[in-house]
Amino acid sequence: MKDYSTKDIRDVVLLGSTKSGKTTLAEAMLFEGKVIDRRGTVEDQNTVSDSDELEKQNQRSIYATPLYAEYKDTKINFIDAPGADDFICGAYQGLKVSEAGVLVINAQQGVEVGTDNFLRLAGDHKLPLIVAVNQLDTEKADWDNVQASIKESIGAKAINIQFPANPGIAFDGIVDVLTMKYYHFKDANGACEELDIPANLADQAELARQELIEKAAEYDDALMEKFFEEGTLSQEDIQKGLSIGVKAGDLHPVFCISAKKDIGVKRLLEFLKDVAPAPAVDENGPAALFIYKNDVEQHLGEVSYFKVMSGSITSGLDLEDPVSGNKERLSAIYAVAGDKKVAVNVLKAGDLGCAVKLKNSKSGTTLSQIGSGLVYDKIQFPAAKYNCAIKAKVQQDDQKMGDALKKIASQDPTFIVENSKELRQTILSAQGEQHINVVKWRLNNEFKLDVELFAPKVPYRETITKVATATYRHKKQSGGAGQFGEVSMLICPIVEGVEFSNKFKIDGKDTELKVKNRQEFDLEWGGKLEFVNCVVGGAIDEGFMPAILKGINDKMAEGPLTGSYARDIRVYIYDGKMHPVDSKEIAFIIAGRNAFREAFRNAGPKILEPIYNVEVMTPPEYQGAVMSDLQNRRGVLGTMDADKGFAILKARVPLAELYRYSTSLSSLTAGSATFKMEFADYQAVPGDVQTKLLEAYAAEEKADE
Repeated sequence: MKDYSTKDIRDVVLLGSTKSGKTTLAEAMLFEGKVIDRRGTVEDQNTVSDSDELEKQNQRSIYATPLYAEYKDTKINFIDAPGADDFICGAYQGLKVSEAGVLVINAQQGVEVGTDNFLRLAGDHKLPLIVAVNQLDTEKADWDNVQASIKESIGAKAINIQFPANPGIAFDGIVDVLTMKYYHFKDANGACEELDIPANLADQAELARQELIEKAAEYDDALMEKFFEEGTLSQEDIQKGLSIGVKAGDLHPVFCISAKKDIGVKRLLEFLKDVAPAPAVDENGPAALFIYKNDVEQHLGEVSYFKVMSGSITSGLDLEDPVSGNKERLSAIYAVAGDKKVAVNVLKAGDLGCAVKLKNSKSGTTLSQIGSGLVYDKIQFPAAKYNCAIKAKVQQDDQKMGDALKKIASQDPTFIVENSKELRQTILSAQGEQHINVVKWRLNNEFKLDVELFAPKVPYRETITKVATATYRHKKQSGGAGQFGEVSMLICPIVEGVEFSNKFKIDGKDTELKVKNRQEFDLEWGGKLEFVNCVVGGAIDEGFMPAILKGINDKMAEGPLTGSYARDIRVYIYDGKMHPVDSKEIAFIIAGRNAFREAFRNAGPKILEPIYNVEVMTPPEYQGAVMSDLQNRRGVLGTMDADKGFAILKARVPLAELYRYSTSLSSLTAGSATFKMEFADYQAVPGDVQTKLLEAYAAEEKADE
C-alpha cells in the first residue's frame, strides 16, 4: 500500500436503518477499491464486514467495522456502523473519526424511524451527509415514495445528483445530472457504459441539472456571479459549490445505487473523492492518535483501532497517554479492512489504522508524542435504556463471570456493569434487550459460563411525612463490664421551602428545644440528613454524639420499611441517659439506631420510587397504542408533538414499570418506534403499591430467618 497524505484521505461512516444494505454496500466498495476480488453476501455469511460469528447467525451488523478502498489515488476509509438502536455504540465510534457520512436509505421503505435518528445524530455531530438510496433493484422499490419521505425529513437540504431510469427488478440505469451522463450497467459486477441521456429522460435531467446548478451557486459568491453572467456552471464549478455546501451541512446530495448488483457504487466513490472533505488535522504537527475502539481477535489478541489526529504514526514509535503518563510502543501498525490487516510503515494525519497488544490503552485513550500534551475529547455515548440483573448459575463461577463482564465492558463502552451495594445485585445496563442478549451469548459461548438474567430490584427510597418521637434504652449486663445507653429523639421530614424549627409538641406539651449543634449531610444516594444536638444538662456526654449519628446512618442505609435507603430526615437528639461505667460507644450506636427505627415507623413513612422522563418517537399509526401502554405503566402523559412525520410522546413513568420496555415498544410498533429515558426525580408510590412492597419485604425477611 502506498503512503497517503492527509489531502488524499477521506473518512466516512456508513449509517442507516437495519436492512438498508450498508454491509452489502461496504462489500461493493471493497470490491471497487480492489481490496477484495469477490463480493460476499449477508445471506451466505461471507462478507468482510460481518465476520463475527453472532453477526453471521443474525445476518446483521453488531459492531462497527473499519474498512478502506483505494480509489483513484485516494484512500477512502469507511466504517460500517450497525443500524439497530441496540448497537448504537458503533455509530458513535464511526461519527467520532469521520468527516462525512453516507446515509443509506432502503428504496422499499423510504425514510424510517432509524433513518431519522441517524439524521439527528449526524446533525448533532455536524457531520456532512451524502444520501444513497439503495435496493432500487427490488420489486417493491418506490422512487416516488422515497423522494416524498426524503423531502419530509431532509427538506431543501436534499439535492438529487442522480435519478433512476427504471427502478424495480429490471433496474440497470442511472441518470447523473452532475456529469450529464446515462450509466447503463451490463452485469452485477459494476461494469457499465457511459451513454447519452435517453430522449425520454432529457427534460427531467435538464430540470434536475438546473436545480443542482442553482444550489451549488448559493455557496460561493464567485460561482453565483458566474451563474448570473453565463446562465450555467461547469461540472468542476458545481462540484466546488457542492463541496462547500456539503461541508457546511447545508446540502445532502442524493445518489441511486443497488449495492447488491454494484450499480452506482463506483460513481459514489468518485463523488466521495471529489466532494467529501479531507480530514481537518495537522499533518506536520506532533504525532498523536485517538483510540476509538477496542476488540479481541483470536489470532492477534487485543486490537486497538485508532485515527491519526496529528503528524505521522510509524511502526516502532514510542507514545504516551498524557492523562495517565503510561508509555506505549507501537511495535507494528496496520491498515484495516475487517479481519484483513495490512502492515504499513507510516499512517499520516487523518488516516485510520490499528495496533495490537498495547498494554494499557483502551477506547477513548489519546496517545501522543512524549511531552506534547495533546489530548482529544472522549466519545460521549448515549445513556443506557435497558437494565437487568445477572448471576452465575453456579456460585463458584461468580469471580469468572465478573472478569468476563469486565472484559466485555472494556470493548463496548455502551455496556456498563455495576456491582450495586444498594441492591446487592450485579446490574447490567445496555441499549436494549438485543444488546444484553449478545452479552449473554458471549458469556455462554466465549467464556463457557451459564448465567441467569432477571429483573433488577428497584432502588426505592424511604422517607417520612410527619413528626414523631421515640426513646430507646440499650442495656446489657453479662459478667464484667456492661453496656448502657439511652437516647430520646424527635424526627421530622426535611421539606424544600419549609424553614428549620425547634418548636414541637412532645408528650402533649409545647416544647422549645435548645439547639447546641446542627450538622447537615448530603447523602451519597440523594437527599439529606440533618443531625441536631439539643441535649442539655449533660444527660448524654458530647463524646457519644458521633456514635448516635453512626447508629442513625446505619439505619438510613437500610431503611425500616423495605431496607431501601432513607432520605430527607431531620433528627433532634433532645434527651437520654448514660452510666458512668457501662456507657460505651457501641451502646449509643445501638440505642441511636433503634430509637430512629421506632420513630421512623410512627412518622407517616412513605416509600419513594424513581421516576423517569420517557420520550417516544413513533409513526402516527401507533400513537394511540403507545399512549395506552404508557398509561398502563402508571405513566403520566405530557406534551405531544409531531416532527417530520413522526409523533413525539413525552411521559413520566416509574422505573418499576420500565423493565423490558424497549422490547415491548418494538413489539407494539413493529420495530418502528424508538425512545430515550432519563432520571427525573423521586415520588411517593401509590398506597396499594406501598402495601404490596411492604408485604413482599416482610415475606423476604421471614424467608431469610
